[in-house]
Amino acid sequence: MTEKSSVPATRTGAFGFPGNAFLSLQQEIDRLFDDFGRGLPGLASFNRNGPSVNSDLVPRMDIAETDQAIELTAELPGMQEKDVEVTLKDNVLTIRGEKKAERDEKKKDYHLVERRYGSFSRRMELPAGIDAANVEAKFANGVLIVTVPKVAPSVAKKIEVKNAA
Repeated sequence: MTEKSSVPATRTGAFGFPGNAFLSLQQEIDRLFDDFGRGLPGLASFNRNGPSVNSDLVPRMDIAETDQAIELTAELPGMQEKDVEVTLKDNVLTIRGEKKAERDEKKKDYHLVERRYGSFSRRMELPAGIDAANVEAKFANGVLIVTVPKVAPSVAKKIEVKNAA
């Protein structure tokens, strides 16, 4: 006599669960978190590659170094000098800002007003040997240039060893 099971036979994957059940669940969770923050300025979302940040708010930055200085150039389109703050504390340079955009469109049959805003903060640890007292920041045409001068390298001084007697 043959007994029939009331549970359908399925292929099992890890831990006895149906095959691909974890993969499907992971994909759904990834999609949920990816979609959650989409379109919301300043909101970080998490996906399988780690945290991601709205790229509209994070300024692009170039860093160049010479023997005399470190120069950081940040693109801040649509911003003004008053919207940007640069600080240096304990060799950590911080650039903060707030982007604001407003669109007001009036037509015969409608009136559209849109506002977008968000803030950003970029931090960079600078190497030892900088001249913190003479750091300069200049802003023009949506580009911030921060110049961090280096102190002159110290020259080794030979010290004569004398006989103590």
